[in-house]
Amino acid sequence: MAWAILTAAFLASAVEFVEAFTIVLVVGLTINWRSSLVGTAAAAATLALLVGALGLALVYWIPLALLRLVIGILLILFGLKWLKKAILRYSGLKPLHDEEAIFEEQMAALRARGEQPRPRLEPFGVALSYKTVLLEGLEVAFIVISFGSSAITPSCSAGCALGTAALGASAAGLVVVLVGLLLQAPLKRVPENTLKFLVGIMLTTFGTFWSGEGLGINWPLEDAFLLVLAAFYLLCSALLVLWLRDQARRRAAPGFSSASLPERGGR
Repeated sequence: MAWAILTAAFLASAVEFVEAFTIVLVVGLTINWRSSLVGTAAAAATLALLVGALGLALVYWIPLALLRLVIGILLILFGLKWLKKAILRYSGLKPLHDEEAIFEEQMAALRARGEQPRPRLEPFGVALSYKTVLLEGLEVAFIVISFGSSAITPSCSAGCALGTAALGASAAGLVVVLVGLLLQAPLKRVPENTLKFLVGIMLTTFGTFWSGEGLGINWPLEDAFLLVLAAFYLLCSALLVLWLRDQARRRAAPGFSSASLPERGGR
């Protein structure tokens, strides 16, 4: 369970950190790295306080069964949201997320404001980095608190569970920052849609498992039943992608819409 929590927190957080890093990179290249990194560090400190305070408060004030039920339902909703986006992109009904296009758009917006590289600390650059990292990081904080507060077992206390989830999120942030700083380019080669798909499967799986435990369900095979749930959701998602692709091909086929036939004949 500890490795599963660590992996899930790492993958889910990596997606959010990739999106946040694009704006941090824009600020660093357009204004200066000092402003960019100060804003990032301030947002990281805010999120650490939030996770520490809110996570421990949830653990000590709310009964574990109720906590698992509520967080399990939230994880299912959160996971299904990510799965929906990934499935629509895989089936061609939604364009893929393009970090390079976002990077260019943000660069153009800052240049239009007249922002130029300056050696001193710029409040606007700090604020932009802080806001971006904080907003993306709130989802990371939710993931860490959810996994940490629901993964408490006799062999792993509240501090252990929260620490495991926080370690996974921190590792993801460190990897994204190091790779991004070395490349100093948008992380467009990161298979973000694949990450969102896998994370959506994992969040939905854990959400189902924990909400079931909150309702008093004793899952067969205990923690190993997580693999069965993951396989079920993976199969359902794959079948849904295939079905949506087939529907998209049928709609794109010539003559699908009778109303469009006269226009094509006229051309």
